[in-house]
Amino acid sequence: MQSPSYTRLYTHGPAQIINKATLFRGLYQGVFSVIIATLPSSGAFFITYEHTKTLLSRLDTTTIRGRTEGSQLLPTPLMHALASSTAELVSCAILTPAEVIKQNAQMVDSSSASSTNATLQTLKKFQAQPAALWRGYAALAGRNLPFTALQFPMFEKLKEGWREWRGNKRSDKESLMETGIITGCSAGFAGALAAVVTTPVDVVKTRIMLSAGEKGGIEKSVNKGTKGLVDAVGKRGNGNSFRTVMNSGIKGRKSGWVIGKEIVAEQGLKGLWRGGALRGVWTFLGSGLYLGTYESGRIWLASRRGERVKEATLF
Repeated sequence: MQSPSYTRLYTHGPAQIINKATLFRGLYQGVFSVIIATLPSSGAFFITYEHTKTLLSRLDTTTIRGRTEGSQLLPTPLMHALASSTAELVSCAILTPAEVIKQNAQMVDSSSASSTNATLQTLKKFQAQPAALWRGYAALAGRNLPFTALQFPMFEKLKEGWREWRGNKRSDKESLMETGIITGCSAGFAGALAAVVTTPVDVVKTRIMLSAGEKGGIEKSVNKGTKGLVDAVGKRGNGNSFRTVMNSGIKGRKSGWVIGKEIVAEQGLKGLWRGGALRGVWTFLGSGLYLGTYESGRIWLASRRGERVKEATLF
């Protein structure tokens, strides 16, 4: 819905009636690239988060030696924010190519007679310039950083309020099922609100990633490329330098601010919020499952080792 080609591919007629068959065939195009990348990116997030948080805590302890015991130079929420932001930057570096592939694959016409998989068709566009797969890293990080900064404070507050409402402030008195439900629902509501608020950044991010695979971007620059380079349709270049190929692609790039202004000019302010409701619903489900499962699994694995993990130490 955030793509400029959405109406051409997924609607028909003057009234722009949605072609449901085509739409639902295209929903999961490119999903395998995201599944593959999510495994290491999620692992990288939590590894970086935990180690950065520990490092900041140690440095802070060293700094405050000589002051009143238990005092801190950096507030705990700020340490968590710095740690999660650092982790998000690492995670986005791994996830960006998969997001670029997924979003370009979703705009491949699934009703066409071509037998080639949409993901494979997309990958062919990046044969000559694999570095273009990381175009949109800044936009992805620019979306995820404010999203994380909004989500986790709300998540912690909702979780704390839920326990107070139930009259149970001690998470170690809860069953594993209760912890999973409280964590999952709190994360879901917080994530949904953060997702809706950051939708304009998500729309711009989508446009930047789609432009990485557009004709006139990669294919136009590749046609000026060297003999050794292969373009999106399998043709080889005719002798110019690789530097010329890369530079010709870079010159055509637009900043997020320029793209945002173009969206407003084309569709008005509502264009920046396109897909916000769906994004909120999907993020509610995704965040709830993600953090609910993570926390429940962490406690369950610890209990198998005979340890007791306090849920409050998560964030």
